[in-house]
Amino acid sequence: MNIQTDNIQVSFGSKTILQDISLDLRDKEFVGIIGPNGSGKSTFLKCLYRVLQPNHGKIFFDGTEMSSLSHRDTALKMAVVAQHSTVNFDFSVLEMVLMGRSPYKGLLDRDQIDDYKIARHALAQVGLSDFESRSFNTLSGGEQQRVILARALAQRTECLVLDEPTNHLDIKYQLEL
Repeated sequence: MNIQTDNIQVSFGSKTILQDISLDLRDKEFVGIIGPNGSGKSTFLKCLYRVLQPNHGKIFFDGTEMSSLSHRDTALKMAVVAQHSTVNFDFSVLEMVLMGRSPYKGLLDRDQIDDYKIARHALAQVGLSDFESRSFNTLSGGEQQRVILARALAQRTECLVLDEPTNHLDIKYQLEL
């Protein structure tokens, strides 16, 4: 897995947020992007996971320009824990984690036994095995963040993009992450 960015620029109106950002991220690297609030870290990550389109520049995943990949193909390669996650429906914790399996399915495909095994394993990894039948919306912010992380783990991708993944987490879980 290799991600390259070539002269990424993002502007909103007359305000330039990112200018000439070029990176070469290699397989099995753990990379942190640091900077003050409002410096463009999340904006850059949103370009990587295709929520934002850069005004200029290109992003490549394993040598293929990211914009030429389908969103499904991108989701098979990259899982995301965004800075903010809002859920307006009353899903159970297990249903939320099973959503990480959706890139592997067709439109009308149902979850299979292996999907449930993978989802339950991901819940165990984040210490929430006993929460699978709970409503996601009744959880604390930290518990919800761990469910979102479990969903990304259940996606089983080569790449995890984490935007402030320790938001709302107690110090114990921050250290475990």
